[in-house]
Amino acid sequence: MDFSFERLVVWQKSRVLVKEIYRLSTSFPHEEKFGLIDQLRRAAVSVSSNLAEGSGRMSAKEKIHFCEIAYGSLMEVMCQLLLAYDLSLLPGTELTRLRPLIEEIGRLISLYRRSLVASFQ
Repeated sequence: MDFSFERLVVWQKSRVLVKEIYRLSTSFPHEEKFGLIDQLRRAAVSVSSNLAEGSGRMSAKEKIHFCEIAYGSLMEVMCQLLLAYDLSLLPGTELTRLRPLIEEIGRLISLYRRSLVASFQ
């Protein structure tokens, strides 16, 4: 039996993002372990976790709330990747490679949220 969130394409894509963030952050310096690495990983995990948690809520209003949190966490991931680039911890090629995935997840979260809003009215 699958849980409903496992069928969401946006959740599936956010899971890919988590794996990419973990892979990338292993190359960051050890002194960032409790800094940027931790922040970046937590934010990435938060995207998929909030999508999953929201799908388990009964009301559309609660589902929408968790979509908004997931989107905020996604923006946090993008910000932290830009900071990692600024600090020369992340090559521009990796940032360029990840940006389309982050943009796609953002669009999917927005579409999912809109569908929930429509069902709420």
